[in-house]
This record gives sequence, C-alpha cells and structure tokens, in this order.
Amino acid sequence: MKLEFAKHKGIFITGTDTAVGKTLIAGAIAKILSQNGKKACPTKPWRRRVGVFKPVATGCRKTEAGLVSEDAEFLKRCTNTELGLEIINPVKFEKPAAPFSCEKTENRKVDFVKIAVAYSEICSKTDYVIVEGIGGIGVPITKDVDVLGLAKAFGLPVVIVARPGLGTINHTLLTIDAVRSGGLPLAGVVISGYDKAKADFAEQTSPGCIAQVGKTQILAVVPYDNQTDIEKGIIGNIVLDSLRDIDWVRIIEQNESRTF
Repeated sequence: MKLEFAKHKGIFITGTDTAVGKTLIAGAIAKILSQNGKKACPTKPWRRRVGVFKPVATGCRKTEAGLVSEDAEFLKRCTNTELGLEIINPVKFEKPAAPFSCEKTENRKVDFVKIAVAYSEICSKTDYVIVEGIGGIGVPITKDVDVLGLAKAFGLPVVIVARPGLGTINHTLLTIDAVRSGGLPLAGVVISGYDKAKADFAEQTSPGCIAQVGKTQILAVVPYDNQTDIEKGIIGNIVLDSLRDIDWVRIIEQNESRTF
C-alpha cells in the first residue's frame, strides 16, 4: 500500500521501542522551536508556528467526548496551537497494543484518509511540524503498513529516541539500519532518561558505540529529570536545556534539498 501525505517541513520522531521517551523528546523539540524566535530577538519577538502530530495512538482513555491520547494532550500543551486533539491525533484505539492488533480487537480500521486530511490541515497552519510515531520503527500499523512505511509517507528527517540501558546498542543499530534502508534522512539519535549517578559501564559507553558503529550523530544525551511530568504537561529545564543547543532548524531545512 502506497501512502502519500502533504509535503511539509518538520521532523519525524521514532524510537527503539515503546516507552523510551519519544513523546517527551517530540514535545521538547516543539516547545524549543516555538520559543526560538523570542529567545533570538527578545526586543522584537516573533513566534514560529509549530505543529505537532500523533497520527495513530493506542492505549487511549475513554471520555464522554470519546477516546483521548495522553501523548497527544502532552504534545498539544508543548505548543500554542489552536488545533484540537481530533486533528493532532486523528486515529485512536483503546487497547495498549500495536494498531494492527487493535484493528482486530476493536473492529475498526486505521483510516489513512483521515490521517492525510488532518495532516494537511496542520501543514496549512504551521511552519514546522513534529510528527511522533508509535512504538518502534517496525510496529505494524496495519497488515501492510508499519511505522517505517508511515515515516516514508511523511518524508521527514528522522530522529531516533533510545533508552540508555543495556541492550540499547542492538535496538538502536537495528533502527538506524531500518531508517536508512527506507531511504529516509537520519538526523541522529537522542538518548533519553540518562541517570549519571546510577549509570553503569554499559550506559556510559553505549552512546559512543552507537555513534561509531552506526556512523551517526548522538544529538543529545538527555538526563533523567524528576521535574518532568507527561501527565501534567510539564517538561523540566534539565530536559529542555539538554536539547536547546541542537540546531533543529538546520536539521529541518536541510531536508528540503533532499530527494527520495
């Protein structure tokens, strides 16, 4: 199945697994980009229009208004967008599982047309968009489309979020290979949740190993921050400061000259 979405400037966030910090990093990047104009010119601040998009979410909670994704709520809080959650997260499932499994259990199909329409609306009202995938790069969205196929439809540079612990080298290198085999530009890797006080030898050495063997850039090693609370929409300064020095605009704009 060939997917085609509107072409826009932005970044696609994927992970080496579920619960590695994709939502946190996606939200932090969106927040930094949103604030960049004010920081660069405090006397004459301007605000870059930054959108966020979570095409498919699972593990959503039931509300009177329907299913709601905590990830999508957090992403929305990280920008000043007026777009509603139905646009930010057009496809939702209740069960915390791969979308393909949810399709069968909840007797609903992933609606790619709905995703395309929502994304087009976001593109029309933003300068950049941060798109967050679901789970790892190989997670099946449907029988025929996985997260890699979804990422290819957006055609955005990819940031891989990885955990710091033992085993992350294997998972990250496999994800790097998958992204490159899909013909997508790899912006680099972000290690999320690093606790310097508790880091063992494997955690201390894995970033360098991933960079050297994977021939890629470790964009940031983001420390664990107990001030961060996804549920409350709070990103601690430790997290934000670890990502501020990365030239996200350059990463986004460089992609304009690429062809796939």
